[in-house]
Amino acid sequence: MPIYLDCNATTPVEPLVREEMLKYITTEFGNAGSRTHVFGTRANQAVEQARSSIADLAAASRDEVVFTSGATESNNLALLGLAQHGASVGKRHIVSTQIEHKAVLEPLEQLGRRGYEVTLVPPTAGGWVDPEAIRKALRPNTLLVSVMHVNNETGVIQPLEDIAGVLGEHAAFFHTDAAQGYGKHLAPLRNPRIDLISISAHKIYGPKGVGALVMRRRGYTRPPLEPLFYGGGQERGLRPGTLPVFLIAGFGKAAELALKNAERRATVCRAFKEALMVALQPLGPTVNGDPQQTLPHVVNLSFPRLDSEAVMLALKDYVAISNGAACTSASYQPSHVLKAMGLRDDEVQCAVRWSWCHMTEAPDWDAVVRAIRRLL
Repeated sequence: MPIYLDCNATTPVEPLVREEMLKYITTEFGNAGSRTHVFGTRANQAVEQARSSIADLAAASRDEVVFTSGATESNNLALLGLAQHGASVGKRHIVSTQIEHKAVLEPLEQLGRRGYEVTLVPPTAGGWVDPEAIRKALRPNTLLVSVMHVNNETGVIQPLEDIAGVLGEHAAFFHTDAAQGYGKHLAPLRNPRIDLISISAHKIYGPKGVGALVMRRRGYTRPPLEPLFYGGGQERGLRPGTLPVFLIAGFGKAAELALKNAERRATVCRAFKEALMVALQPLGPTVNGDPQQTLPHVVNLSFPRLDSEAVMLALKDYVAISNGAACTSASYQPSHVLKAMGLRDDEVQCAVRWSWCHMTEAPDWDAVVRAIRRLL
């Protein structure tokens, strides 16, 4: 099997997370909503413990965490859930960026069809958004600012803390899609000016199918979200349905381990990145995205004159890599992120994303280099 280098798409599950999930599949299988017997009580305790662990990573309160199926649903709940409030108070302007994941851009398109005006701020050539550009886009009727934490294609960290400073006392809600950075880049998400944080378990070595929306209160008031669907009182009436206790327990354990092991994991990933760049340097790759603003577990590279599809095919026996977001890979389109950064179409066509984690084994770099050289 090739070495898996597509951790931005999804990560392997930590062994301790798997053990936690099995416990709540086999012996502790109760419904967290069943309050009349010990099985339900234990399930509810597991959910609340997970809620605490997930909140701790963002310096939030346990009761500010609402469970969802993942960051995509959380994004939809955060963005579409504010629509009714915005209409009622006459605030129909939203600021976001051109480099957001489709899980943000497509809900914003829906809001546009409902009469909202959306301003998409372009990034710098380095792949990050200038806080001053956000400031200039703000209006008195701006309801929401949504800026991702870390870009999924380039790994470039967005300056959330500076943007929070720009927002200051402006009434606009501040949302971030933190799927790629939650549990890996801790400090920015702890800024109390960020009202809404979307996260997924499967990006931090937990299970697929579960995520959360962190909803910070301002004083004693939570963001005025409306549910997207109905059918029960679970999750404070915002997300009805029986809670998947085993997934939530796994998510909680993954968050606990992320907080405990953040520095060690980052150190391992930095060493892997250094080895990768040294091995590939003779091939003359171009790094897409400011390397000084990129997380240590990902790099987006272009090999001049080498189409990304050809590179991936040549390397399929050695490493598993990608040329874009997993959600759009079924029908490949040139990366909107790289195009927004100013890359030409031919440069975008050459881009390949390499992403790994603290559990990734080193591939045979000599074999990888030889396979790419054969294309030159």
